[in-house]
Amino acid sequence: MFIDTHVHLNADQYEEDLQEVIDRALEAKVETMVVVGFDRKTIEKTMQLVEQYDFVYGVIGWHPVDAIDCRQEDLDWIEELAVHPKIVGIGETGLDYYWDKSPKDVQQALFRKQIHLAKKLNLPIIIHNRDATGDVVQILRDENAASVGGVMHCFSGSVETAHECIAMNFMISLGGPVTFKNARMPKEVATEIPVEHLMIETDAPYLAPHPYRGKRNEPAFVPLVAEEIARLKGLTIEEIAQVTTTNAKKFFKIDN
Repeated sequence: MFIDTHVHLNADQYEEDLQEVIDRALEAKVETMVVVGFDRKTIEKTMQLVEQYDFVYGVIGWHPVDAIDCRQEDLDWIEELAVHPKIVGIGETGLDYYWDKSPKDVQQALFRKQIHLAKKLNLPIIIHNRDATGDVVQILRDENAASVGGVMHCFSGSVETAHECIAMNFMISLGGPVTFKNARMPKEVATEIPVEHLMIETDAPYLAPHPYRGKRNEPAFVPLVAEEIARLKGLTIEEIAQVTTTNAKKFFKIDN
């Protein structure tokens, strides 16, 4: 009934109880999970999970915060792994100007390389953006990312920016922050953007929705995201579940 389109089941936070987390997700009718690997360790774990579970698919790439650590051999390795039939996207990539580990020019160069890789493999791009909206949108335009499209993961921008991204063949994915009391822009986006352009996610173990804010997130909580979007749009949670699941399966070419 639900798809969690962005979750980090490969995170250390699940090392002790991963199977219990997965079982709770299935009980909550989260029928498919897209696990995102963003460095050597988490990519390796992603590949293990897609082999172990029929309902798990993977996205692999290199996170902008750690761009300074990425070598060409890492990108070559990602390219080799990405031919796996259950790898459905490249990412998460993009820009993060909040943390200062990797200089902006290094992040931007790696972002462009991963867009090129996604286009070469004909896979969508999953975008991480923090405090860098103008540069993210400009680079997507410069590199004609619309030719493969992608997902604006855990989108926190304005309605206007959402429309710009949709025009470039990108889906808008909303997570836990849409449930936060004072999260004005995510709520505006959930209200104004047509549901045909929306996906839902947890970004677990991060950004747990209300009433679990501040605690470890998990994919079983994705219905809470759907519930809030349904409330904002005046629809039922079943309607949001159906449309966002259809959107995700079509977008990621998932047929399970």
